[in-house]
Amino acid sequence: MRSRRFARRPARWLLLGFLLAAMAVLLGVQGLSTRTTGSSRTPEVGRAGPLAGERPLLGYVAGRLRSREEPPGRRVALTFDDGPDPRWTPRIAATLRSLHVPATFFVVGSQVVRHPDVVRDLHRQGFELGNHTFTHAELSTLPGWERSFQISLTENAVAGVVGVRPRLIRPPYSSVPAALTTAQVSALTSLAERGYLIALSDFDGEDWRRPGAAQIVSAATPSSSRGGIILLHDGGGDRSQTVTALRQLVPALRGRGFRFVRVSELAGLTRQSAELPVGGWERLRGHALVSTLAVARWTTWVLSLFLVLVSILFVVRIVVLLGFARRHARRYRARAETSFAPPVSIVVPAFDEAVGIERAVRSLAESDYPELEVIVVDDGSSDETASLVEALGLPQVQVLRQENAGKPAALNHGISAASHDVIVMVDADTVFEPETLGRLVRELVDPHVGAVSGNTKVGNRKGLLGRWQHIEYVMGFNLDRRLYDVLQCMPTVPGAIGAFRRQALDEVGGVSGETLAEDTDLTIAIGRAGWRVVFVEDARAWTEAPATLGQLWRQRYRWSYGTLQAVWKHKAALWRRGDEGRLGRRGLPYLILFQIALPLFAPLVDVFSLYGFVFLDPLAIVGFWLVFTSLQLFLGWYAFLLDRESPRVLWTMPLQQLVYRQVMYLVVVESVLSALRGARLRWRPMARSGEIEVAN
Repeated sequence: MRSRRFARRPARWLLLGFLLAAMAVLLGVQGLSTRTTGSSRTPEVGRAGPLAGERPLLGYVAGRLRSREEPPGRRVALTFDDGPDPRWTPRIAATLRSLHVPATFFVVGSQVVRHPDVVRDLHRQGFELGNHTFTHAELSTLPGWERSFQISLTENAVAGVVGVRPRLIRPPYSSVPAALTTAQVSALTSLAERGYLIALSDFDGEDWRRPGAAQIVSAATPSSSRGGIILLHDGGGDRSQTVTALRQLVPALRGRGFRFVRVSELAGLTRQSAELPVGGWERLRGHALVSTLAVARWTTWVLSLFLVLVSILFVVRIVVLLGFARRHARRYRARAETSFAPPVSIVVPAFDEAVGIERAVRSLAESDYPELEVIVVDDGSSDETASLVEALGLPQVQVLRQENAGKPAALNHGISAASHDVIVMVDADTVFEPETLGRLVRELVDPHVGAVSGNTKVGNRKGLLGRWQHIEYVMGFNLDRRLYDVLQCMPTVPGAIGAFRRQALDEVGGVSGETLAEDTDLTIAIGRAGWRVVFVEDARAWTEAPATLGQLWRQRYRWSYGTLQAVWKHKAALWRRGDEGRLGRRGLPYLILFQIALPLFAPLVDVFSLYGFVFLDPLAIVGFWLVFTSLQLFLGWYAFLLDRESPRVLWTMPLQQLVYRQVMYLVVVESVLSALRGARLRWRPMARSGEIEVAN
């Protein structure tokens, strides 16, 4: 049995790890495929470079980069860079077709996979395609492997879309041969050596500057009767001036006797030799690239939507919590004082609690309360738990022993033996203040109240993990309970401190053992039965929080899994009316949204945040995190103010957001995976140290 349990656990985490790794890969692919290293521009020609005097069509000749162009005569080739653009490329293509002009489009691979239909239309309409790298990268700044990667990715994209492999390459940020630097010549030589033809330009229209149609026409017009390659752009920005300039440029050049051709014709190539047809495997590989990037884009879009929704929910939750916490505090301060103090039976279930049971029981017995009894139910402990309690010799304390049957059975055993109609349930590691019991029970003066939740405080908060849990208890659990109290939809009275009317317990059949979160299960059942459940902020109980991450994981895993069980068990409340429907319409949706759904999807948001930091704007991501943390700090400060706690511990919150929060999210993920496979867990005690300090 043990081997099966340990065999399943890695499988679940391998699945989760695989999903997160796949998500990271898809986001990385999307980031690499959409990131560009700069906007459209071309260099100014300063001092003549190493290729001054060469023609713009360059190939590998006799070990160096040399011109491969036939004399152009009165031939001109219109070329367009940085597309395809879904808006401007079709407009430019339509203008060219209306003027009956061929052209060559040097496409950016990342744009090809984003707008494959535009590329298909270009190719079907007879326009020639060239390679302009995958992310519009400056090739001379890249290592050799990345240069090849930029070219081959674009080739695969074009092959997947139209079934050809462009032989023509135009490097980004280039214009005429004389403007090339030594580094650029070296980078392009390595590509030409592999059989590619480098296509620069004779006439740079500089339309990327948007100087006006007249200036674009002037810059793109040959000053003599010799033609050549004209450089324009169909992507990278607003190209309305380019469209207007084409309508003026083409008739003007035709009027001077120029003929329009494709770039490949200037090199003496057929179209088929400039756009090499690919085989089935190459086309399949191209399809795979396009499909993968389509999935990556869809994934990024979904995560972007999640990020927006999570951000909205986060802000809404803070506003709602602040509003209801303030309302609860005002209502609590304005409540009428009462001397209501009925006899109370305190039930303490215990299993191997020898470390802290004596202090816990003594604090209960010494409560400043007129009449009480303490019933410790030893649930088959293997240590000296029962003997230690008996050795205290306290007259109002009794010990019941039973075979190990679990916490719900121990509680029900104690309830059945209780002498009084007010039952207080307390965990065996919990220490009461002298006034706690009286403050807790007095709320039952209202006959409509069936259960009361006290304020659980972390008693071992010296270490970093203890401080983080202290923050969580104050600004998480307690703020939520204030909201639930005002809305009259409390889903959980914690096992550490809760008072119950016996009549309410009898109506719901006592404490159920059907879930691991017996406290949540019981509280929801009492609420569904029509009883009110309230929160008392000054009835404080001090508990020992887990001291290690392993212990914390096991505790929260049980809580989270049990909460899932309880919600599923009481799902009918979601569509009921009356008092039961109030819990279903308010408490359960809030619990499902913020304790299950939000933590479940939060790791995806964190992965996307890393994507944004690497591929988008890191300053924006850092700014978002600072705003998030600042709002959390403000909420924490207000929560600590309401709980009359020192806010100095909040200095650890930023680190808590980076570490502790992720652990809590993974706990929920583990719980959901366990619930989906129908795992069954048992009640297990946490290892105790007994180090509980009651703060003043």
